[in-house]
Formats: sequence, structure tokens, C-alpha cells
Amino acid sequence: MAGTFKFELVSPERVLLSANAEQAILPGAEGIFTVLVGHAPVVSTLLPGVARITLADGIKRIFVRGGFAEVGPEHVTVLAERAFITDEVDPRQIEAELDAAQKSLNDGLDDNAKLHITRAIDELRALVGSKAAH
Repeated sequence: MAGTFKFELVSPERVLLSANAEQAILPGAEGIFTVLVGHAPVVSTLLPGVARITLADGIKRIFVRGGFAEVGPEHVTVLAERAFITDEVDPRQIEAELDAAQKSLNDGLDDNAKLHITRAIDELRALVGSKAAH
């Protein structure tokens, strides 16, 4: 398949997604970045946020609490500290992640870490809002 690469996201519990992807947008430590087929090799730390994976049949959104991404021209492997597919999760789990993120803001983090946690809180709030709308 031209224009696709192998994407795998693994959490401690299981493989959450293993598929051919057209694009992956990931919450990297240096900022959100996009991966397309042919991407230069890179390893990046991931911060809390939503990864958006474009597949032939639509977009998968996966919340990752953190981890690492290994990117190559033909593959992306994400090893997540904790992760869940947003469309398949119980809204209470999203609320629990939101509570944990809000509590971590009080842990004496530096400004950069607080910025990333705040971004994750905003994304989790948006997920809560979208679940409530359904």
C-alpha cells in the first residue's frame, strides 16, 4: 500500500492498535508532530495528550499519558505509559484521567511540565464534552 506505514501502539496492558496508517499526529515532548510515510528516523518522548492516527477507514484517537515513539520511514511504534482509545472507553475513565492530571498540577512541576499537563487537561475536557454529547 503506497502512502502508508506500519503503526503500533502498545500499552502495559495490551496492543491497542496495530494497523497501516496514512498519518500519525503525536504529542511529543518538543511539541505535537506529524508522521507520514518516509519520515526521518527519530525517537521522541511523549507527553500526555491525544494521538490522532489516520487509517483507511477513519481516524483513531488515543489518549496517551506518556511514553516513547520510535519513528522510521516505514513504521511508528509507540510505547505508552498508559493509553486508551477514546471512542471505546467508559466516560468515567476519562474523568479519572482528568482528575489525575489536575492533581498533578499541584506537584511542584516546572512551567514547561505544567504547560503540557494543562494541554492534556484541555484535551481530556474536550473528550468528556464529546462523550456527554452522545
